[in-house]
Parts: sequence; C-alpha cells; structure tokens
Amino acid sequence: MQLPRMRPWMAVSSLWLAPAALGAIDRIAQARLGGDPLPSAGDLLWAGGDWLVYAFLTPLIFAIAGRWPIARPHLGRRVALHLAISLLFCAAWALAGTALRLGIRFAFGHDPFGDTGDLVWRRIGTQTLSWIFTTLPFGVVVYLGMVGMAHAIKYFIEARDREVQLARTSEQLAGARLSALQAQVNPHFLFNTLNTIAVRARDGDTAGTVSMVEQLSDVLRHTLGRARGAEVRLEDELDLVRRYLAIEQARFSDRLNPIFGVDAAVLSAAVPSFSVQHLVENAVRHGISRRATAGRITVSARRDGDDLVVTVEDDGVGIGTVEPSPFHGIENTRERLRVLYGTSASLRVEPAEPHGTVATLRVPYRAATSQDGHAR
Repeated sequence: MQLPRMRPWMAVSSLWLAPAALGAIDRIAQARLGGDPLPSAGDLLWAGGDWLVYAFLTPLIFAIAGRWPIARPHLGRRVALHLAISLLFCAAWALAGTALRLGIRFAFGHDPFGDTGDLVWRRIGTQTLSWIFTTLPFGVVVYLGMVGMAHAIKYFIEARDREVQLARTSEQLAGARLSALQAQVNPHFLFNTLNTIAVRARDGDTAGTVSMVEQLSDVLRHTLGRARGAEVRLEDELDLVRRYLAIEQARFSDRLNPIFGVDAAVLSAAVPSFSVQHLVENAVRHGISRRATAGRITVSARRDGDDLVVTVEDDGVGIGTVEPSPFHGIENTRERLRVLYGTSASLRVEPAEPHGTVATLRVPYRAATSQDGHAR
C-alpha cells in the first residue's frame, strides 16, 4: 500500500511536539525542585496541550497563506490582511485553551489552575478574555512566523521544480538536436542526397551539384550551430525548414511544391526549437514521398489571440494509410510542449480534406529573446 505524501504543514505541525514535551518536562522539574508532589496527568496534559493547539491550527494557517500570499501587486493589502487574521488566531488560541481547560476538568475531576466549583464558571469568561490579550504579542509573532515558513517552503519547492523543469527542458532540447541531426544524416537521407549529387555531377550539372552540396552543408551547419535554447525565433526555424525543403526538392524534382503563408508580424515569435522542422519532415517522409505524382506542403503561421498557430499541411497519402505511430519527433515535441508550457500548448495531427495530413502547433505567443535562435 502506498503511503500518503508528506505535506509541508505536516512537518511544521510536528515541530510543536517539541515545546509541548518541554512544557511537560518543565512542570515535572519545577515540582521536583520545589519539593512538591509530582504533577497529575491533567496538569501535564495542560502544560503540553496548550502548545499542541497551534499544531492543529497549522494546516489552516498554511491554507490561508497559500490562498492569500504576501506578494506583489497586493503586498500592502495582504500584509494588513494577515495582521488582522493573526488577531483572530490569538482569539482562537485562547478559546481552544479554554476548551482544553474545561476538558481536563471533566476528564480528570479538577481544574489545572486549582479553581473549584462555581469559581471556574465565574472566572472562565474573565480568564478567556485575559488570555486573548496576554497571547496577543506572542500569538501574532507565532502566526506571522508560520506564514513566513509557509512562504519559504513554497518558494523552495517552486525553485526546486523550476530547476527540475529546466533540466528536463535541456534534456529534451538535447534529444531534439540529436533527433534533428539524425533525421538529416541518417543513412537513407544521406544516401539519397549524395546519390542525387552524384547523378547531377555525372550529367555535367555543375551548378546543380554545387547547389546541393551547399544546401546540405547549410542544413548541417544550422542544425549543429543552433544556440542551446529551448526556443528559437519562428523566422530562424522557417529558415532551417526552407533549407531542408530545398534539398528534398532537388531529390523529388518537380514532385514537391512547398508553399509558405506566414504572417510577417509573427516572425519574431518564439517556437520550440526544431518543432516546425519535425512537422515538415514528417509531411515529406509520410506524405509526399509516397505519392506517385506531384505533391504540396503548405506551411502557415498566424497569431490567434494570445496564441501562435503554426500549421503544416500536405496533400499526401494521409495518416490513415501508414503504419501506427510513424511520425518522427511528434511525441518528443509534445513532451517538450508539456515541459515548456504545461497545458497552454498543443500539437494535433489530423487527416486533411480531401486527402493528406494537417499538423497544427499552438503555443502561447511571445517575442523571442536575444538569446534564442542561432549561436552568435
């Protein structure tokens, strides 16, 4: 059976066992030093139980701190709110102490303060009010201290999660870089490209041969030279796509017709590195290459509210005619989307009408930073 997950407030609540135990020990030590009889169970319960009241209030304090954190832009109002709540907790502590006192009286037949009979009831109201004012300074400090602990634990967990997320993103990026490089230089692709170069050279097509060699060199240089960032400018990603398609156009001659419909206003937007290139590569490998006639790949990008939408569509054979899960890099890209954007991004691969495949990448729109893109 799986044990329940340890919550931060559980650890803080358990810390109140220390002053509770010390309070009981102090009562025993004072009786010994003064030559008095050892305190009763009721007396020891009172000495330690009053501290344990805050152990039971700790989960509520953590919940309040999480619901109304002391942070901008409501810093002043939140501080005032927690000061007001701290006064309520002082009252709650005093009332809980009163309840504990009455519980000890009924359970053990005596009052921990030595009052008896009607005296207890006559003094209970005055005593409770007195406790509220007595505990005000200490109670406020304790409450604010625990709110501070809740914030510190929250920030520590968030910082740790960010480090894990950055590590995962770096690992995903390394996998994407390797995946893109393997896609460009895998034996099948390299053989076909070199074979095309050899045919052009044998036919005396010097210009075509030189052009293909340069294009292959550009693709490899852009793949290896890209900066180690999780995101790049859409313009840089499309530049890599165009270089890749230029080589495939030479291979497929007049069978591949790339079309770009990209809004110039979104060229500076950030996209996951190699994401669009993977989609285009899939369109060529699983769509156009399976056609006997000419095919079309359309790459478009636009802004839709707070999102950037990139679409890669082909009029190839369609996803229903290929083996299950053939699409290179799709799951890798989806996992990187989850790491980078959580549930704010998506990647859908669907049949196109009347035939073919359409892949739609949707990510939160933001301008790429100067660190994104190619290494300088």
